Amino acid sequence: MLVSFSLVMYVLAKFAWKPIMKGIHQREDSIEKALEAANDAKKEMLKLKAGNEQLLRDAKDERDALMREARKLKESILEEARIQAGEEAGRIVETARQNIQMEKMAAINDLKNQIASISIDIAEKLIGKELENKQQQQLLTEKLLKDVKIN
Repeated sequence: MLVSFSLVMYVLAKFAWKPIMKGIHQREDSIEKALEAANDAKKEMLKLKAGNEQLLRDAKDERDALMREARKLKESILEEARIQAGEEAGRIVETARQNIQMEKMAAINDLKNQIASISIDIAEKLIGKELENKQQQQLLTEKLLKDVKIN
């Protein structure tokens, strides 16, 4: 048995040992290269992940900046609208005041014209009637004034 074992060992060492060892070394090398490739891929994935996180942060910062800009723009538009509304309200109030003043003046002028017309009517009636004394003239004036107030 020892002889057969020695013979098998010799044949294996002479013919099979080198190809088996060569195959084992090739397998070790391929495993080693695969591990290195896996490590490189892992490092690359970490870099990509970090890059993606940076891109996400940059996108968030840009979004926040855009939102701040939009808020500022909204506030400025609202403020401008408030100012314009205030100015327009002021113009409307001033126009209303002017209209009221013009209507007041027109009413005053109309009242003056009516008073003048009434005064002329009274004067015509006084002149048209001959009065004998001051007492009669006073009574007629009072009567005419009462007539004018009633009408």
